[in-house]
Amino acid sequence: MLRRQSDLPTIAFVGQPNCGKSTLFNALAGFKANTGNFPGTTVAYTESNVVVMGRRARIIDLPGTYSLSPTDEAERVTRDFLVSGQADVIVAVVDASVLARSLEMVLQLVEMGRPLVVALNMMDEAQRKGTEIDVPALEGQLGVPCIPAVATRGHGVVRVMEAAFQQLDAPRPGRFPVYDRDVEEAVRSLEGRMPADLPAALHAPARWVALRLLEGDSAVGQAASHIDPAFMEFAAGQRTSLAQMHDWPEETVLSSHRHAVAMDLFEAVARVVRRRRRSPGDVVDSVVMHPVLGLFVAVIAFVFLFGTAFFVGGILAGALDGLTRPLADWVAPLAAQGFVFAILKGLLDGVVGGLGIVLPYLLPLILVLSLYEDVGYLARAAFLVDGLFHRVGLHGKSVIPFILGYGCSVPAIMGTRIIETPRDRILTGLLVPLIPCSARTVVILSLTGLLLGPMAAFGVYVLNMVVIAVVARITSGVIHREPSAGLLMDIPPYRIPPALAVLKKVWFRGREFMVSAWPVLIGASVVMAVLEHVGISDAVNRLLAPMTSGIMGLPEAVGVTLFFGILRK
Repeated sequence: MLRRQSDLPTIAFVGQPNCGKSTLFNALAGFKANTGNFPGTTVAYTESNVVVMGRRARIIDLPGTYSLSPTDEAERVTRDFLVSGQADVIVAVVDASVLARSLEMVLQLVEMGRPLVVALNMMDEAQRKGTEIDVPALEGQLGVPCIPAVATRGHGVVRVMEAAFQQLDAPRPGRFPVYDRDVEEAVRSLEGRMPADLPAALHAPARWVALRLLEGDSAVGQAASHIDPAFMEFAAGQRTSLAQMHDWPEETVLSSHRHAVAMDLFEAVARVVRRRRRSPGDVVDSVVMHPVLGLFVAVIAFVFLFGTAFFVGGILAGALDGLTRPLADWVAPLAAQGFVFAILKGLLDGVVGGLGIVLPYLLPLILVLSLYEDVGYLARAAFLVDGLFHRVGLHGKSVIPFILGYGCSVPAIMGTRIIETPRDRILTGLLVPLIPCSARTVVILSLTGLLLGPMAAFGVYVLNMVVIAVVARITSGVIHREPSAGLLMDIPPYRIPPALAVLKKVWFRGREFMVSAWPVLIGASVVMAVLEHVGISDAVNRLLAPMTSGIMGLPEAVGVTLFFGILRK
C-alpha cells in the first residue's frame, strides 16, 4: 500500500473505465499531479495535493475497476487500497449515461461503510441518451451525497469536493442495500459467529465482511482463515448452502442479487425516454467499427497521425537545429583537447538529441494520440484489431503501446501498464523495441524515400509489421501457452475534448520522457563521448569489423554505433 504523506486528508477517486474519473481528477489537479506505481506492482496511480475552497487535500486517482471483486492486478490494488482505510473519503465517479450498470459498484462502496460521495459524471451524455435522473431521490436511496457533474466542462467539480469535505467533517452513513430473505439470514448468521477482531483488521463493518465472504473474496477469506479457521469453514458452508438454495453457482449468487437491487434502484430514480432515430455516434460507428471499412479508417487515422507528427516535427526540429547547431559546432572541435571537454560534448549531444530530435516528433504524436483517445477512437481501434492480434498471440490493447512506439519506445513501454495480464504485458513490452521510433523513422523515410522511392519506404514498414507478427507468434508460445484473454472494455461515446484537458495529457506524457528517458539519453551520450576520447570506440569498431564491413558491407566506423544502438533498444 501507499505510504501516507503528511497529515492532509486523502480523497480517493474510484470508478469504472471510461467514466471520466481521470478527467475529473485532472480538472482538480491541473499540472501538479505525480504518477507512480503501487509498491510491488506495475499498476500506476496518480496523486496531487490540491487547494479547493481554501482547504488542502491529497487526491488520488485509482485505476479503473468494474467492481470490488477483482479480476486482474489493477482491480486488486484498487480494492486493496480502499480496504486499507487510507482513504478518508471515497469519491465514486459514475457514468450517468449508463447509470444502471454503474450502480452495482456504488452499492459495493456503500456496503463498506466509508464516507462516500457519488459524482454523477457525464450528465450531458445521459441527457442526450434520453436518461432523466432524479438526483435527490437517488441521494435519498443511497444515503450519501450525489453530485451531478460534467467534468469536461468543469461543471460540478467544485461541488464534488465540497461534498467530500462535508463528508470528512460530518460523515453521513450510507443506506446498506437489503437483499432477499435467504441472503440476509446468511449475513446475520455470519455476523453472529464472526470474530470481533476480523472487521477491525479489515477496517470495515461486519456486514461488509460477511457479504465479501459470501461472494468468495479471496483476500477477506485469507484474513478470516488466519484469525479463526473454524469461522472460515462456517462461512464456506453458508456460501455453499446459499448457492444450493438458489441452484446457482456460488460465485454468482450475491452478484446476481446485487444486480437486481441495482436495477430496481435505477428504475426508482431514473426514466429513459426512447430515441426515435439513430444518433450521429451510431452512424459514425457503422463505418468506424465495420470489419472492413473500419480497417480503411484505421489506415487513414494512422497516416494522419504520422503525417502530422512528421510535418510539425520537421518544422520544430529545423527551428531547434538552427538554434543549437552553432553551439554544437563550437564544442565539437574542443572534445579532443581534454577529458572535461569530451564530457561537455557528451552532455551537449544528449541535450540536443532529446531537444532537437525526439521531442519535436514525440509531442505532435502524443497530441494526436490524446485527441484520438479523448474523442473515443482509440478504444474502437483496439477493439477492431483485437481479433487480428489474437491470431498472432497478442491482445487488442497492445495496439496502443505499438502506436506509441512509432513515436518513442519509452512511453510505449510505459503504455503496457494498461494491459491487465502479466503475460500480455510482457509480450507487448518485448515487441515494442522492434517498432521503428520517430528517430529511426526519420532516417527510414528520408534515406529510403530519397534513394529508392516512397513505395520502398512503405515496404520497409510492411516488412517490419510482418517480422513483428512472426516474432509475436513464436514468442507467445514460449512465454505462456495459454491463449490471450479476450478484450473486455467499454466503448466510450464520441466526445469533443476540451483543449485544456488534451494539453494536460500531452504535458503528463511528455514529462514521462523528460524525466525517465532524457537523463538516460544524456548519460549514454557522455559515455559514448568518453569512450571515443580514450580510443575504446576504435577498438570496438575493429572488433566488429568482420560483421559490419565484412558481412554487412558497411563502413567500419558504424560498429560502435550499432553496438550501443542495440543496447539502447
